[in-house]
Amino acid sequence: MSLLEVEELRTGYGALPVLQGISFSVQEGQTCVIFGLNGAGKTTTVNCLAGVLPTWSGEVRFDGKRISGLDAPGIVRAGIALSPEGRRVWPGLTVAKNLQLGAWTRKDGQIDQTVQQVFSYFPRLDERKDQLAGTLSGGEQQMLAIGRAIMSKPRLLMIDEASLGLSPKLAQTVFQVVAQINQDGTTVIIVEQNVGVLPYADQALIMEKGALTFDGRGAELEQSGELQRTYLGTTEDVPA
Repeated sequence: MSLLEVEELRTGYGALPVLQGISFSVQEGQTCVIFGLNGAGKTTTVNCLAGVLPTWSGEVRFDGKRISGLDAPGIVRAGIALSPEGRRVWPGLTVAKNLQLGAWTRKDGQIDQTVQQVFSYFPRLDERKDQLAGTLSGGEQQMLAIGRAIMSKPRLLMIDEASLGLSPKLAQTVFQVVAQINQDGTTVIIVEQNVGVLPYADQALIMEKGALTFDGRGAELEQSGELQRTYLGTTEDVPA
């Protein structure tokens, strides 16, 4: 069953068009990775899905309901959360307060349980819960940004550039935790340039100049050096 359906989506910045009418769907319970070089339209896509950018034309449906046209708070309430590019944590607030603010749309009385769930994914955040977010390392801020997004209990979690600025080892740790989040029942979209995420991808999309040039299984892209060279400019296959 498709949880997210995108049809002929167009948007941009000011009068400058970026997305050229893209269409794709994401099945519930899967992990979809959006690849592409800088300027391909990846961030524009998730920002539009999150309500940060307006939809110029086309339609987005979530769980069968039209959500294109909703503002960002409406999108969060519908069940979609975005961990944005650049992390954008509140530097002058503690880790614990950052997480609590991620739950601002909720009124279910179970926020503390979700905080503990985040700490189970990222034990380092538990160790630093009273520390100001601005004093965390880049990797810790990435963990916090993902954890903050989880706090809204989304059915669809979108993560923009999960591995940006991280060491290869820490990037793999983040990818493994995201895989666990997915296994625990949250559908995931990851925007990436790091093909090291492919082992965790059920679906892979590749974008070029605001258009989709590949939509297939993650395993297909992982196993094909030719596809990687053609679409991503890589020269080596992903290590097994």
